[in-house]
Amino acid sequence: MLLDSSPILVTGGARGLGAAIARSLHRHGASVVINYHQSEQAAHALVAELGERAWALRADVRDAAQVQALVAQAQRLAGQPLAGVVNNALVGFSFNGDARDKLDTIRWEAFDAQLRGALQGALNTLQACLPGWQARGGGSVVNVGTNLFQNPVVPYHDYTASKAALLALTRTAAHEWGPHGIRVNMVSGGLLRTTDASRATPDFVFDLIASETPLRQVSTPEDFADAVVFFMSGLSRAVTGQNLVVDGGLVMN
Repeated sequence: MLLDSSPILVTGGARGLGAAIARSLHRHGASVVINYHQSEQAAHALVAELGERAWALRADVRDAAQVQALVAQAQRLAGQPLAGVVNNALVGFSFNGDARDKLDTIRWEAFDAQLRGALQGALNTLQACLPGWQARGGGSVVNVGTNLFQNPVVPYHDYTASKAALLALTRTAAHEWGPHGIRVNMVSGGLLRTTDASRATPDFVFDLIASETPLRQVSTPEDFADAVVFFMSGLSRAVTGQNLVVDGGLVMN
């Protein structure tokens, strides 16, 4: 096993990429806390699938008080502080290509919504988990990013800006908290085949992306999830402040 049974929180962990991450962490030995906001049925179905060492807990990651309560409850259920957190929650976004607002029509409210989901959500989990990490002598954070930093081929202005801000937080947090044994990294994907968020993407777009990658394939949620396991494991013990792109080599960072 790459991981011990220490608990790891996955925000937005009930469906799509989050569920794939929870499954991979659990398969490699971790206990998993599956956070959900609206997907209660899916969250409890995933817990039933995984069996022991899995719990589903509701919280809106944008609400600091709810996140504090989430972490406290998770620690009571697990009987120990969280070992790590995967900031995966995605608030109100669909990967629907050219149907998105262009730069001349997009409103600030769209940016604000994505910043609150990605950046504020991550800040809330970091602050809630810090006392537990200090108590256990360290912890690990994986923030979910995007390869659109380097390859902005679709007009996801609000989403890309929020993830760029999250990368900045990843690196400043890694620098400040490194002396406490807390590692903070980012895993960034391209278009994943297939999640709930990418289901609106036409097949020809997936095929086009595959043809442009060195591996001639579009990455899957499972590919991405296994990279998260690496950052949660001792194999990455000397790695922090990094952004690993998992997209079949489309972007070489």
